Amino acid sequence: MSARDGDGWIQCACGNKHWGLNGAAGILLVRGTQILLQHRAPWVHNGDTWGIPGGARDSHETVLEAAIREAKEETGIDPVHLTPIQTFSDDHGSWRYDTVIAHATDELVAHELNDESHEVRWVEIEKVEELTLHPSFEKSWPTLKGLVQAL
Repeated sequence: MSARDGDGWIQCACGNKHWGLNGAAGILLVRGTQILLQHRAPWVHNGDTWGIPGGARDSHETVLEAAIREAKEETGIDPVHLTPIQTFSDDHGSWRYDTVIAHATDELVAHELNDESHEVRWVEIEKVEELTLHPSFEKSWPTLKGLVQAL
């Protein structure tokens, strides 16, 4: 088993290509009435859009481990400042994206850590739809928003 055996494209039953041979995971960090979003660099798949930190899950990782690893790699967060609450799965049968919803403390600091990000920003939940969202995140956002607002 390689350290990064999840990297790669998969042709999904939905007709789209997705990143993550074992699926993918991301983290939706909530602090008060805001969530943390990442402005994706233009060169990445579905670039120049906003979404949550995330990426391919390796075969030896849990969903939570993958989501936290990706967020640390992309935004430099310290996971000691977050509390996972629940997971939402966008399940396509042959592939799925799991979103871990977590509370973030005021001490959690995030910033652009690599060239996959243009910007990382706390965004008011009610203003998320004003941004150009990653297509998959945009599709899931109404459900995720409801889950966040119910917390």
